[in-house]
Amino acid sequence: GFAIIENSASGTGVAYAGAAASAFDASVVWFNPAAMTQFDTKTVTAAAHVINVSSGFKNRGTSLNPQLGGGDIEGTTESSTHTGFIPNLYYIAPISSQMTFGLGINVPYGLETSYDKDWVGRYQAVDSSVMSINLNPSLAWELDEKFSLGVGISVQYLEATLSNAIDTGSICLATAPNNAGRAQCISAGLTPGNLERDGFGEVSGDSWSFSFNAGLLYSLTPQTQLGVAYRSSISHELEGTADFDNDPTFQQFLAASGSNAFTNVDVKADADLPATLSLSLSHVLNDKIQLLADATWTGWSSFEELRVRYDNPDQPDSVTTENWDDVIRYSLGVVYRHSDIWTYRAGVAFDEEPIPNEQFRTPRIPGNDRTWVALGLGYRINANTEFNIGYAHLFVDETAIDHTDESLGHTTRGLYEPAVDILSAQLDWKFD
Repeated sequence: GFAIIENSASGTGVAYAGAAASAFDASVVWFNPAAMTQFDTKTVTAAAHVINVSSGFKNRGTSLNPQLGGGDIEGTTESSTHTGFIPNLYYIAPISSQMTFGLGINVPYGLETSYDKDWVGRYQAVDSSVMSINLNPSLAWELDEKFSLGVGISVQYLEATLSNAIDTGSICLATAPNNAGRAQCISAGLTPGNLERDGFGEVSGDSWSFSFNAGLLYSLTPQTQLGVAYRSSISHELEGTADFDNDPTFQQFLAASGSNAFTNVDVKADADLPATLSLSLSHVLNDKIQLLADATWTGWSSFEELRVRYDNPDQPDSVTTENWDDVIRYSLGVVYRHSDIWTYRAGVAFDEEPIPNEQFRTPRIPGNDRTWVALGLGYRINANTEFNIGYAHLFVDETAIDHTDESLGHTTRGLYEPAVDILSAQLDWKFD
């Protein structure tokens, strides 16, 4: 979906295997607060990630609603590349021999898709962006030498912007009261898919909301740790505005019909973001090698629809049925400690896509299953400072889309050829 797992560079290097059972750095505040008990000094982790998403689109018959005349939609089919920058900051401080405090500041949801205003799928999407900031204070208790518990709360800010072209010709024909009205639309050039008469709409909004997380860490043996981490769902009600740029001829048509549709108004939209549950294992094979594994369930079935409600009785809701599925992400990783200075990491992962099929896949989020291959390198600068980098390439199969929008019945049909590259870097400091 649009969730961001990139929350530490050391994690990137192992494809986030064992994230809830290992304590590489202070990012455990996010992955499993119970693991904060593994730190006996104050620790700060600052990380940054560059995520490059490239995607070519092959048109395979993007078309107008057949009930409005049908035919292909004219427009460009360009390749696109978007680069996102994701920061993280974490702090851990022992309070006592049994209790530890942590604070995480990160970006759990984000990124963007963007197309030219004249591309063939413009009536379904032009720009789609999500940005979030999450503040996550946490506490952990070491109940005994084998068992630790952790809990936290999240204060989360979410901001979203969605835009698309408006097919004024199809709207004119669909709402004309009779054949004479439809003839007036055609004579004025308000015909379906007419790029010169397109309007443009953008909705944007933001929201604050709250959630909680909890975790446990259990030492099965001195060499093997089991981590379980749960993060609750979080419900946002975004409030913002809708801004329209109408074609002058279409504006005259609206005025003549007495409609106040496509005017700038306030909007609201609900976003029910999913719960997650992670099960992780970490096994220290010897003084050089550590093996890692993870399975993380994400409850994306909470994302049933994307509905924008307008504060305008003449403007119906904009609705996109999503019907996403719950998914599981699987990962395996290995850490090789070559010396007290150098650490090498590698990992693989399979990340299931929640979009059920090409009919529910939209140009806003044209996702598919992803296979990760990751590498990482750690360099200890001194006894209290370490630098880590991680790189991952995500292999994504050709992704079919055959989505018909629910307002005008136009269909975006084609193939995406996506690829994702992630480069992460971080610094870890320990101090008294």
